[in-house]
Amino acid sequence: MTIGELRYSKEEFARRGNEIYETQIRPQVEDGNHGKIVAIDIETGAFELAKDTMIAADRLLVRYPDAQIWLLRIGYKGVHRF
Repeated sequence: MTIGELRYSKEEFARRGNEIYETQIRPQVEDGNHGKIVAIDIETGAFELAKDTMIAADRLLVRYPDAQIWLLRIGYKGVHRF
């Protein structure tokens, strides 16, 4: 797998990812998936769910090899904790 070039600023990337999640994806996935990861292609709105970030991202990349992926953990503010 090669790493694609980012096409958006960090701020635009986050804005698009969060907007797609809140308006399109959240109503479909929130119930019964607390703590799971959602990987979102910020250009197409396509997404994948998994218990692990790499699995979710890899599944999305199989379908959309040039995906610009935004990751969220359902029910949490961040994907990982420090």
